Amino acid sequence: MFSWFATEYKHGGWPLGVVWFLAAFSAIIVIERFIALYLVALENKDGLLRGLHGHILKGDVPAAIRFIDAQRSGPLSRIVKAGLVRINKSDKEVQASLDEASLREVPYLEKRTGYLAVLSNATTLVGLLGTIIGMIHCFAAVAHVDPAQKATILAGGISEAMTCTKWGLGVAIVLLLIYSVFQARTQQLTDRINETVVSVLNLALSNKQALKNSESAASAR
Repeated sequence: MFSWFATEYKHGGWPLGVVWFLAAFSAIIVIERFIALYLVALENKDGLLRGLHGHILKGDVPAAIRFIDAQRSGPLSRIVKAGLVRINKSDKEVQASLDEASLREVPYLEKRTGYLAVLSNATTLVGLLGTIIGMIHCFAAVAHVDPAQKATILAGGISEAMTCTKWGLGVAIVLLLIYSVFQARTQQLTDRINETVVSVLNLALSNKQALKNSESAASAR
């Protein structure tokens, strides 16, 4: 395996080394984004809303918050908890708390994913640059050799020069596909957050009287 990489590098030169470096850097981002989007953000939206529904209908905000704390911690649960903490306040304050928490959590889902598109373009361009450099060296070499050997040298040189293009396009295609998948996942999570924020807000507003009665009873005790 090592000898194969060594042969590839000999054919591609330093531009191929740059492509490999960009690929390794991209792999780190892919792993980090996979953990963030598929593990950390793995939450049961429907189960969360069902559990909150019963507590809010009873006006039991502390129980609703304890229920949130017992769930898997993620962007969705943190946003909902931010609204529940101030659910006995005015409607505008509850909305502001939910919006503030959303603005804090949503960028976490989106950050660094865009780098993959940039790196995809960069690997393509570096691969093409390596091919151009290889072609220049190839034509320069055949300029001073016997005419009978030019075809053989030229064919071998072009084959070697295409190594950079092969790696550049291969890495770029993989990164572009992964970027598309992550973008779709990010949009799905963002839509889920927006839907949950609206559902919790509507649920709280429609049961405002029960929440006020619960607060009054707690104060009386």
